[in-house]
Amino acid sequence: MMPRRVAITGLGMVSPFGGSTQDFFQRMLAGESAVTHYETDDKPHGLSLPAVRCTQFEPTDRIPRPVLGTMDRFAQLGMVAALEAWDHAGLARSADNPAAGVAWGTALGGTLVFEKSYRDLWLNGQERLPPTAVIKGMNNAASAHIGIALGLGNSCLTYTVACASAAVAIGEAFHRIRHGDADIMLAGGSDAPLAYGVVRAWEAMRVLAPGDVETAYRACRPFHAERRGLVLAEGAAALVLEDWDHAMARGAAILAEMVGYGASCDHTHLVRPEEQGQVRALRQALDQAGLAPEAIGYVNAHGTATREGDPTEIRALKTVFGAQAEHLAVSATKSMHGHAMGATGAIEALITVLALQQDAIPPTAHLDIIDPLCAGVRHITHAQRGTGLSAALCSAFAFGGSNAVLAFKAFNPV
Repeated sequence: MMPRRVAITGLGMVSPFGGSTQDFFQRMLAGESAVTHYETDDKPHGLSLPAVRCTQFEPTDRIPRPVLGTMDRFAQLGMVAALEAWDHAGLARSADNPAAGVAWGTALGGTLVFEKSYRDLWLNGQERLPPTAVIKGMNNAASAHIGIALGLGNSCLTYTVACASAAVAIGEAFHRIRHGDADIMLAGGSDAPLAYGVVRAWEAMRVLAPGDVETAYRACRPFHAERRGLVLAEGAAALVLEDWDHAMARGAAILAEMVGYGASCDHTHLVRPEEQGQVRALRQALDQAGLAPEAIGYVNAHGTATREGDPTEIRALKTVFGAQAEHLAVSATKSMHGHAMGATGAIEALITVLALQQDAIPPTAHLDIIDPLCAGVRHITHAQRGTGLSAALCSAFAFGGSNAVLAFKAFNPV
């Protein structure tokens, strides 16, 4: 059969600002940072670092209390984002929908429940754990809860691919619809990485950006000459992917079209990014989309603000786009919403879809001095509106050398 077209018909997220998805995107366009200073009183040494937290998140508004008690925070975040996306798509809830499935990404799964269990056993003298600890902690908890809540009877799969998890989940969901294996896929990701042990592990790698109460908001500065590292964030986002004809037949509002997905492995190093692996993923996405490099008007870059990662990504873009690279609009929105690990690819895919729908490109915040090693593309430092944006890429390049690139086009009913 001919590959089917894939529409994006719904978006949902848990915003660190506490408002709606549209409010979140407007804040991205304004260059507003969600990064604040985070402190804990953990023993023997509390945490003190810039971070992004969803402090206004209240899951009891959307999740029944009996179900809530069986979920770790990452699954709660994911459920709320997924329900919002489903409702936004105008889809009814069903007891059994065999043509609809879920594809979810998480890098860490239920880390918080495991950490609490260790504390209870080793520090608090507790001898037993609740039986719900197992189902709270499993990585596929979010996808399972989403599938149950919405009666999704097609595939229910979870992808754990470090910070490419959600991008891979969206890409694989795209393939299921494109190849006729499903009509609708609810795809996205969620993570809650601010567990004490997780933060300490990242600190040991010396890739977290420093900052205090006054400076935390600008701690993450991708492509900046003085960048110091990434900022951890919790969060969740979801997209509804739908067979084009199915969406048109039910009169759905199509937000954008997903047209390509590239995936590759650097196969060189666990943590050091490699240009050629990224090039392969970028070219795969373009080839599958049937798009020439000059057709791309925007790239939502992986851009984590690490010393090695940012220049590598720019070199890959310059290799793929050639002479066109200097005109290519590029921004790294992690400068505002932080790095939500396995959820990041979904958050940035959501931003890319809204950029196409509203013809508005968000900036890389705080980018007043571009590192010469990151030069050669058109860095967006203030929102760009009305440029006629028609196609865009969203990149996720993970530890382990796992790369995923998603390609989208603006809605065209033809």
